[in-house]
Amino acid sequence: MKNQVVVIGLGRFGSSVANSLYNLGHDVLAMDKDDARVQSMMGKATHALAGDATDEQVFRELGIPDYDVAIVAIGSDIVSSVMASVLLKTMGVPYIVARAHNELHGNTLERIGVDRVVHAESEMGVRLAHGLFNPNVQEYLELTPNFGISKIKVPSRFVDMSLKELGFSSPRDKYGLAVLAIRRGKDITLNPDGEDRINHGDLLVLAGRDDLLDSLEL
Repeated sequence: MKNQVVVIGLGRFGSSVANSLYNLGHDVLAMDKDDARVQSMMGKATHALAGDATDEQVFRELGIPDYDVAIVAIGSDIVSSVMASVLLKTMGVPYIVARAHNELHGNTLERIGVDRVVHAESEMGVRLAHGLFNPNVQEYLELTPNFGISKIKVPSRFVDMSLKELGFSSPRDKYGLAVLAIRRGKDITLNPDGEDRINHGDLLVLAGRDDLLDSLEL
């Protein structure tokens, strides 16, 4: 489904989000008050325009109230971030996502009714910490403070072995981890069974307690 999305703030975070949404086929308006940042988004979003995100008239002239989603990706300018979020909420944009610079900023955004607050730096810090001493961990997603999902590159010694032979079969008797999927190139096998075998270059998506994920010997 194609959605209309406005991304406000075109730093590294905002420009990446805007370009990714555009590549997924959405109608993306990329907006920033800096002309150079706007120019850098030409061809990477449906529209790229310079404008003041704290000016209600600018939003209305651009038709922002009719958009499905607004992403406030403004970085350290907390005042502008909060003002833009308040304007978007007042205009009735159905779903608003905002990046928080710190905890206080995040709490403020939640109080004014932002639907989703993203703590980009802290989330990246969690991912880095979980993969720092295990080069096979490619991505980590925290679900609770002590439980998460890891995408792991399988070592060569796993090749040609089944999940059952590796100790990943149900019940989870060896590692205490759930195998959610096997990724093989562009193909995904969800909820694989014990007889599925590992090929060279496969990625395992595992869920479990952090201590069990960290202690997994790869």
